[in-house]
Amino acid sequence: MRAARAYTGRDVIACCGYHGWQDWYIGTTTRSRGVPAAVRELTRTFTYNDLGSLERIFAEHPGRVAAVILEPVGVVEPEGDFLQRVATLTHAHGALLIFDEIITGFRLALGGAQERFGVTPDLACFGKAMANGFPLSAVVGRREIMEVFDEIFFSVTFGGEALSLAAARATIAKLREQNVIEHLWRQGTRLRDGYNALAREVGLASRTQCLGYPPRTVLTFSDVAGTPALAMKSLFQQEVIKRGILIAGGFNLCYAHSDDDVRRTLEACGDALAILARALAEDRVAARLEGPVIQPVFRSA
Repeated sequence: MRAARAYTGRDVIACCGYHGWQDWYIGTTTRSRGVPAAVRELTRTFTYNDLGSLERIFAEHPGRVAAVILEPVGVVEPEGDFLQRVATLTHAHGALLIFDEIITGFRLALGGAQERFGVTPDLACFGKAMANGFPLSAVVGRREIMEVFDEIFFSVTFGGEALSLAAARATIAKLREQNVIEHLWRQGTRLRDGYNALAREVGLASRTQCLGYPPRTVLTFSDVAGTPALAMKSLFQQEVIKRGILIAGGFNLCYAHSDDDVRRTLEACGDALAILARALAEDRVAARLEGPVIQPVFRSA
């Protein structure tokens, strides 16, 4: 954000999706305590797949938007050429386009979502899979924009730590040489489709789904009105964990996940879904819980 503001000479940020704990973003959520009102007012949010919501931000803040930042894709897929239209609109107003590829980078493709969808942003953020979990992240972008880092202050306590750089080098080499991305897509497809088939078998297809692109999917649970049902999710997680599968609401694949891992995971999911179906039929979901209902850590304002 500092680089985008320095490069454009503007202050307002338009954002979509989750972007961490920094003041410029977290101030838009229910976790905004401690963030000055003046800072909160400089970030405006728009809705994914709704270009009109972004157009309104530009209309309400003419000549003031420094950057548009979004996760290029999450659980919901981009409709048509949505990402291309975001890029065109952003550049037409003189702002920078930033992709938050912390999740999608080195997962959807070696070059992240921007490679898969053919849209190159002005700046992008990477981390997580880039160094196989080692504490490393990167900000990348066009040369003329990156040159502002010579003028703005940028420092980290562990800037001289080189082990994570070696991990990234080894990880990227393996991603290139071992068809890792293809493996993530293949195993993720088996998990996603297998889970949804199990949900259909026990009559819960309308209440729980596995959604998203195969390398990283999310499990949803809802009541008959379509409202998220945390008690259902709690019971499901409880029963899956009892069967030796640690799960927190989705499937994040890695190269080590074997066919047997997928089979065991689906077996555990099948047992848990059957228990959940019986509990719903008997109206005893809460009664079957051995602990409190899970609570959301983060909510949008």
